[in-house]
Amino acid sequence: MIRLNLPDFTFRIREQNNRSEIFDPVRRIFVALTPEEWVRQNFIQFLVQEKNIPLSLIGVEKAHTLYKMKRRSDILIFGDRGLPVMVVECKAPTVKISQKSFDQVARYNMILKVKYLVVTNGLQHFCSLIDYEQASYSFLEEIPDYSVLKIQLKE
Repeated sequence: MIRLNLPDFTFRIREQNNRSEIFDPVRRIFVALTPEEWVRQNFIQFLVQEKNIPLSLIGVEKAHTLYKMKRRSDILIFGDRGLPVMVVECKAPTVKISQKSFDQVARYNMILKVKYLVVTNGLQHFCSLIDYEQASYSFLEEIPDYSVLKIQLKE
């Protein structure tokens, strides 16, 4: 797999039925090792190991319905009260981050109403903070650490 713009992490990878699989610690299963899954698993480790987000507060491919259509968020970060606070949309490294990527995560947020939206292809990472009172958003220099998320959740 391609080297990403993230720290190096160790993964459990195996060959099963002529395909590579990677262990997902959130779902606790091996899943097909696609380029998008490579980004997702690296980003999960980044969130846990670098941003101190408890693994127990991370959801993967959580389903929700938008305009009677089933959708799945790549990664959801939940707060202490069980409500989502961040949604992460993962793309394969070969997929250029575009307005279409942001539109997709923004559509998900019509249901989720999270404070943070993240889009990554493993090479580039964009994080925006949603200000619902001002009906605006701003891009952040970096993805917030869990300690920052906890403080903002109490406000």
